[in-house]
Amino acid sequence: MVDLVVGATGILGGEICKELMAKGRAVRAMVRTTSAPEKVAALEAAGAQTVVGDLKHPATLNAACAGVDTVISTASSTLSRAEGDDIESVDRQGQLNLVAAVKQSGVGRFVFVSFPPDESAFPLQDAKRAVEAAIVASGVPYTILHPTHFREVWLSAALGFEPENAKARVFGDGVGAISWISLFDVARAVVASVGNAKAANRVIRLGGPEALSLAEVVARFEKACGKDFDREVVPAGDLEGMLAGEDALTKSFAALMMICARHGCAIDNAEARDVLGFDPSPIEEYISQSLKA
Repeated sequence: MVDLVVGATGILGGEICKELMAKGRAVRAMVRTTSAPEKVAALEAAGAQTVVGDLKHPATLNAACAGVDTVISTASSTLSRAEGDDIESVDRQGQLNLVAAVKQSGVGRFVFVSFPPDESAFPLQDAKRAVEAAIVASGVPYTILHPTHFREVWLSAALGFEPENAKARVFGDGVGAISWISLFDVARAVVASVGNAKAANRVIRLGGPEALSLAEVVARFEKACGKDFDREVVPAGDLEGMLAGEDALTKSFAALMMICARHGCAIDNAEARDVLGFDPSPIEEYISQSLKA
């Protein structure tokens, strides 16, 4: 049995490869000619077979999918700035290209990592929902996972969260309660989906064990390190202005920030627990790791 991981050089995809190999599964990691050589080398050193493919080039996908039992896709343009990468070319059309290749190649299961539906319309969400609809219509057995905001991304320096400097960026009033999840928990959920008959043809939400507003998260960090944080507030009006703009990526990040600012995304993990044995780590674990780092 061979599992193909699309997005293998990303932070989530790389962790999925490690988890699969730890379970004794054969991993084929799809990389691009532009992928960082050190990331490709690390995958190969860990025991993964690498195959060159690109979601933007459909002709490369059939070969990547040949002889594969499960295809797992985490690929997204949101954290990649390679030439030609954008939400339309990668997250929408690129993933649709992959769905077609999966169907044509006779793959046994497609595991797709997306995110929970939100009340607002924005380009990244539109792309994800189009791909999910195509997966369901393809006739290929599937598992679609809907994890909410990753702690390692949204509570990191990349988005203005710097516990080592006692600084935090807050979007709007920061009152949206979110079930912040660890990407390592998501990786384990993905692996638990592979070969799992109960997970077939399901859309499963994933979140951390409790829903907290960004303001509450900051308070937890402050208590853990014994000092007050300086808060950089991004006004809701600025987020609305970003949403009204033309750039698809900016609009999409603004919408995801607005979830933090206002309505949140609380997840009930009952189905994930029943189907996948999902047991997410508490946010205190992430707080402790962040402060040690």
